[in-house]
Amino acid sequence: MTVSPESRARRPVLFVNPKSGGGKAERVRLAERARERGIDPVVLEGQDLPAAAREAAAAGADALGAAGGDGTLAPVAEAAALYGIPFVCVPAGTRNHFALALGVDRHDVIGALDAFSDGVERRVDIAEVNGRAFLNNVSLGLYGDAVRKADYRDTKVRVLLKTAAEVRGPGEHASSLRVIDDLGRLHDHVAMVVVSNNPYVLVGTLVAGSRPALDTGQLGIILLDAPLDGRRPSGRAWSEPRLELSATGTIHAGVDGEAADFSPPLRFAIRPQALRVWISSRRRGPIGAAPPPAGLAELLHPVKPTGSVHDPPRPA
Repeated sequence: MTVSPESRARRPVLFVNPKSGGGKAERVRLAERARERGIDPVVLEGQDLPAAAREAAAAGADALGAAGGDGTLAPVAEAAALYGIPFVCVPAGTRNHFALALGVDRHDVIGALDAFSDGVERRVDIAEVNGRAFLNNVSLGLYGDAVRKADYRDTKVRVLLKTAAEVRGPGEHASSLRVIDDLGRLHDHVAMVVVSNNPYVLVGTLVAGSRPALDTGQLGIILLDAPLDGRRPSGRAWSEPRLELSATGTIHAGVDGEAADFSPPLRFAIRPQALRVWISSRRRGPIGAAPPPAGLAELLHPVKPTGSVHDPPRPA
């Protein structure tokens, strides 16, 4: 839906993470360029971002934007959804997975600002875990452990494969996660779970690397069991709107790539089309190219996830 001139934002606010993407926002002078367009920039310097975003909306902002990595986007998107105002994604992070899934041109940081004045609107889902919003995925088990390692951001695949080898190695204990799948079967020796905001496409034995839709109203769940008694590890993939996981003790997780700790149980839910997203009508990229967490295909291969294989759905 094209945003009409009378519906355009009059008091837009953009939250800028100057550290994301190796300082990408600073290099292109994003805050200054936003101010020139009548957008109020808030450069993050240790603020409580969820609170700051909610305060901006409560104070009268009629559109909220976020420039940074995927971990920066979710709190601002959550505030926009709470107040029913549009959200603008400015790809100033390193990989910009959510921007890819939306169809925002990842290579045009300044051009993404056009969404505030000349945009089209899409309605997309938001997912949550224990009340915390996420836009891409929550990773548990070996992913949750890997995200906490100092060199994860620079060498994701290598760190994940090393962590997987540690989990799969002889004498290693499986995590305490307990999951009941869509067939009612209990998985109590879990090596890894990835819960995503809309499913990734699975083709054969591999994750094909895309979420072609963000409005299916479904969580995507990919689970890898730890091997027992020398048996080959197995996996399963399925979709549903809600999921609950139990565990003993604190659960280490990666939420949109950021380390987080949770007390069990973990309750996941999807909020269908809860977020109004504005995207520049003139500076759009491909839709549906957002990849799964780094190294997931390598970890699953040659383990074949059983269950429904998701055919590519229509673009949202």
